Amino acid sequence: MMARGHVRFLVLILAVAICGAASAVQPISDSHRSAAVDVFVPVDGSDKSLEEAYEALKTLEILGIDKKSDLSSATCENVVKVLGSSSSTLKDAFYALKVNGILKCKSGGDVPKEVVSQLQAGVKDAKSLLDFYYSVGGLVLVKEQFSGTDPSLGDAKAIFRSIKSLSQNDGRWRYSSNKPGSSTFAAGLAFETLAGVISLAPSEIDQSLIQTLKTGIVKLFDSIQKYDDGTYYFDEKVVDGHESQGPISTTASVIRGITSFAASESTGLDLPGDKIVGLGKFLLGVGVPGDAKDFFNQIDALACLEDNRFSVPLILSLPSTVISLTKKEPLKVKVSTVFGSKTPALTVKLSHALTSGSKDSSVITNQELKFDADTATYFLDSFPKNFDIGKYTFVFEILLDDSANEKAYITEAETKVPIAVTGVISIENPEIAVLDSDIGSVESQKKLDLTKDGAVSLSANHLQKLRLSFQLTTPIGRGFKPHQAFLKLKHESQVEHIFLVKTSAKKSELVLDFLGLVDKLYYLSGKYEIQLTIGDASMENSLLRNIGHIELDLPERPEKAPRAPLQSADPLSRYGPKAEISHIFRVPEKLPAKQLSLVFLGLIVLPFVGFLIGLTWLGVNIKSFPSSAGPAISALLFHGGIGAVLLLYVLFWLKLDLFTTLKALSLLGVFLLFVGHRALSHLASASNKLKSA
Repeated sequence: MMARGHVRFLVLILAVAICGAASAVQPISDSHRSAAVDVFVPVDGSDKSLEEAYEALKTLEILGIDKKSDLSSATCENVVKVLGSSSSTLKDAFYALKVNGILKCKSGGDVPKEVVSQLQAGVKDAKSLLDFYYSVGGLVLVKEQFSGTDPSLGDAKAIFRSIKSLSQNDGRWRYSSNKPGSSTFAAGLAFETLAGVISLAPSEIDQSLIQTLKTGIVKLFDSIQKYDDGTYYFDEKVVDGHESQGPISTTASVIRGITSFAASESTGLDLPGDKIVGLGKFLLGVGVPGDAKDFFNQIDALACLEDNRFSVPLILSLPSTVISLTKKEPLKVKVSTVFGSKTPALTVKLSHALTSGSKDSSVITNQELKFDADTATYFLDSFPKNFDIGKYTFVFEILLDDSANEKAYITEAETKVPIAVTGVISIENPEIAVLDSDIGSVESQKKLDLTKDGAVSLSANHLQKLRLSFQLTTPIGRGFKPHQAFLKLKHESQVEHIFLVKTSAKKSELVLDFLGLVDKLYYLSGKYEIQLTIGDASMENSLLRNIGHIELDLPERPEKAPRAPLQSADPLSRYGPKAEISHIFRVPEKLPAKQLSLVFLGLIVLPFVGFLIGLTWLGVNIKSFPSSAGPAISALLFHGGIGAVLLLYVLFWLKLDLFTTLKALSLLGVFLLFVGHRALSHLASASNKLKSA
């Protein structure tokens, strides 16, 4: 059991090491398209809200998945209902127009005038950033979808200033003037809203306002978060009671805002290229989100980066970040947009390759990768002679061949990618020997063939030692130190002992002094199976090998020495058949004769008969029983309570215990005290009236 757990632990180490090296970002692929069909499944033929319907439709549209027919019928009914109602909220009208832009539920000049009036009134009466966002955004959608409608803003400059007044000095924005807290997510909404104001303005907005807004965008990028691999993202905490937005939602909001603003402003934005590429790498590095909201934000933000006016980021990706020297695999690199689209002519260089943990020792410098036009892949098919197995950091440079494309595309100055290089490790001079403890001379020595399970047979006593040694070399002949090397001894009683082999680049060796191990071995003499485990993330031929066995002759266990622990039973044995249970019921005791039982019953009933005869002899009558309703009820309850006490005595005799009987009797006693007092009070009052008469 210990061995299996140890091997699983070793395999986990190797898997984590390799997967960690293979974590380079990849453009949007078919895995996203397949997952989108499962994530955006309509509920009962339609989504829960127009907002969710829009997010589902927009995501599927961007990914090129035709699922409109699954959503169009019920969703269009909701769109028409919202656009035809004057009581709809600004948010509902906004998302109804968003959905209408995809499904075309209402087209041409058929937009209700009430919707335009409602949105324009929303701009005038706006009290918060969200009011401006929904109303201005809705008017932009009306302008795009209905050519015969004029939704322009008459006083666009004043509206621009009203929205701009919510900005903060650090580039963040407030949701309203009454709440001082600033938000990065709100900044994205503000940029998108101001872009809508610019497009709806009947005349050009003052350039000083535009320039101030650009300065705010640059300041916002000063607060961007960064990972060590060059990935950038935006994040924030809860702001003024608004729902907390995660890094995906916040990053997507900012990207939508700056791309919308860039599309509405001809002068463009001057943003740092590394940070734009880093935002794309962050969204791609998320993989496939399981949450529908995060999925939409990821795909929508990447679509904004794919088609924007301040340069399209180019992403460098590797089909595999594990290179096998044994198979002589080439290094392959792909460069594309975030959606995997083709790029203009490029030159990709491997500027240097650094060994793990080093900043200066570069094994590869300034290598230009070749280009395969059929697969659109850049590759390096040969490595230097000193290129060995291990972990590396490859640093790439991407250069645009045509300088005219520098305005349309942006790249990182350097792209760092972790690379794992693997190979077959040679195991040289593997030996196992039994040594005399006093002088260290070799009594018996065996060569090992670790390519297969061996049948080495050794014997030793407690005054001797066991020595295991071997050397590991890499494919180019360098000494190799593995991550893990273990030797396991397993007694015939299934007791296991694991020992760590001391490893180094020159030699790996383990010496077991049995005299010092007799307590650990629990003084168990007999046959021990020997098993060797060697593993490393860079080692393609990691092994778990049965070497053979050794017969140990150990002293008798002293009285106070620890005993070997009990070995756990086979876990599968509990599912086997259980032992049959045989049971003989106790023979029933002999019952008394029937006649004796009847006589005993008569003796029990006899006191009750005597009680009735005594009542007759005393001349009991019911002439004094109250005739009025209240006293009569009290008298009946009193006699009923006495009967209940008698019944309680019977139940105590048959089945009840003493404590239960006393509890019930105490309750009945209180009841009898109350109703008996009322009944006797009535009799005493009647008696006094009779005497006075």
